[in-house]
Amino acid sequence: MATSATTPNTLLLKNPSIFKPSTSGIHIFPITRATAAKPISIKCSHSATVVAPPTPASAQDRVFNFAAGPATLPENVLRKAESELYNWRGAGMSVMEMSHRGKEFLSIIQKAESDLRKLLDISDDYAVLFLQGGATTQFACVPLNICKPEDPVDYIVTGSWGDKAFKEAAKYCKPNVIWSGKPEKYTGIPAFDELDQNPDARYLHICANETIHGVEFKDYPTPKNKDAVLIADMSSNFCSKPVDVSKFGIIYAGAQKNVGPSGVTIVIIRKDLIGNAQGITPVMLDYKIHADNNSLYNTPPCYGIYMCGLVFEDLLAQGGLVEVEKKNIKKAQILYDAIDESKGFYRCPVEKSVRSLMNVPFTLEKSELEAEFVKEAAKEGMIQLKGHRSVGGMRASIYNAMPLAGVEKLVAFMKDFQAKHG
Repeated sequence: MATSATTPNTLLLKNPSIFKPSTSGIHIFPITRATAAKPISIKCSHSATVVAPPTPASAQDRVFNFAAGPATLPENVLRKAESELYNWRGAGMSVMEMSHRGKEFLSIIQKAESDLRKLLDISDDYAVLFLQGGATTQFACVPLNICKPEDPVDYIVTGSWGDKAFKEAAKYCKPNVIWSGKPEKYTGIPAFDELDQNPDARYLHICANETIHGVEFKDYPTPKNKDAVLIADMSSNFCSKPVDVSKFGIIYAGAQKNVGPSGVTIVIIRKDLIGNAQGITPVMLDYKIHADNNSLYNTPPCYGIYMCGLVFEDLLAQGGLVEVEKKNIKKAQILYDAIDESKGFYRCPVEKSVRSLMNVPFTLEKSELEAEFVKEAAKEGMIQLKGHRSVGGMRASIYNAMPLAGVEKLVAFMKDFQAKHG
């Protein structure tokens, strides 16, 4: 056991008069003449208690996190971030401490953009922006930047997020819902040739994957107006599969589901659409401001962008999005098969042709067992399986970073739970 050493704190306790409060409430340290000062000898014990470094967490210490977002991240990405947290690549500081205008962070954000362009084969006709405010902020950014207050625009509403986007757009233009899945409780997607599009619509908006309801576009509609553009909220299936970016005017996505932590919003926008913002557009919602300043108009979410960059590196290392999609299809198929083969004990309400590869909602035939299902799964290291509060039931979000082992464990648990309660 180490002996007690003299420290500045113990000296203060022995002689509190060196720290005197003034009547004004401002603490004053008395100043003495240099000739009157006496040297202070601080004695330290030669023996010391050796504190062992914390044992690195193992994969066995982590749960399988089926949250819809923020969601699980790849283990090797977390390990890489852990190793660079204190001192990023010899810079002598953490990414969290860097100036966003310094050469170190500039190299981080530039590489993140470059790797994302490789992943999605994004041409130079498009700008890539790293913004803040979540996809919800883009519900306002899109109409403010793309159309005038009197312009008509079309929305396909396949779930709660598409509905929120439509309602926000109503403040800034003339949106029209040309199809809504609400009457069927958001379980399907329309046939594109049956859509009653406005030939004068400035754009057509979709939510590519509805996180809450588990409905995903497998193909994309084409705007009827040849001068209109297709715009997609891809928050919950971004970088989960290859996408032909050239079909879209704008793609936007919150990072916290598939490509990073919360706090980063990625916007991919065709450059000819930039620079037409309405006069009332706040500076932080103007795409031109951010494009002209390479996403550095103000202090960006630096650490979040760094994490996104690590995820992009990881996706490229896996072989790109073609390989990533294969893994996602396999995981989703295993889970949907377990539901469909349960003889009604588990049920997924979504039409099979448009079931999401990312978010799998399901209910129990005996709804009174759902709370127990969630509770027992948590005991087995599988968390965040409770469905969204607006729809109930359960939901397993199986984004890119959810390992196959996590889905297999969930399926085994589901079968065991059915055997006990079926």
